[in-house]
Amino acid sequence: MNENEISKIIFEGALKVHKALGPGLLESAYEECLLYELRNAGLKVDKQKALPLIYEEVKLDIGYRIDLMVEEKVIIEVKSVEALNDVHLAQILTYLKLSDCKLGMLINFNVTLIKNGIKRVVNNL
Repeated sequence: MNENEISKIIFEGALKVHKALGPGLLESAYEECLLYELRNAGLKVDKQKALPLIYEEVKLDIGYRIDLMVEEKVIIEVKSVEALNDVHLAQILTYLKLSDCKLGMLINFNVTLIKNGIKRVVNNL
C-alpha cells in the first residue's frame, strides 16, 4: 500500500471520529479514537513512537514522539487547537526529516468541518 492509499484511509478514519465526537475534546481522545479506527481498518499503527535525533555520530533520545506512525510510511500529528500555525507545520516537517518518511498528516480536530483541519505535508527528501 502506498502513502496516498494510506492517507485516504486516514482521512476516512478522521472523518468518522470527528463526526462521532465533534470538536472540543483533548488531543489524546482523538488520538486514541483515530488509532482504533486505523487498526480496525487493518493498518499497522504505532502510537507515541520515539524518534531519536542523530547528530553527527551521536544518537540522542531527547523525547521526540510521533503521535501515530502508520505502516512505517505516514506520520500523523493530532491537534485540537484553535488554528494550525507555522510551529505545527515545522514540528511535522522535523518528524518527517528525522524519520525519512515522505508523507505526514497534520490533523486538527478542533474545527467545524474536519476537511478544513487536515493538512497533508510532503517531505522533499
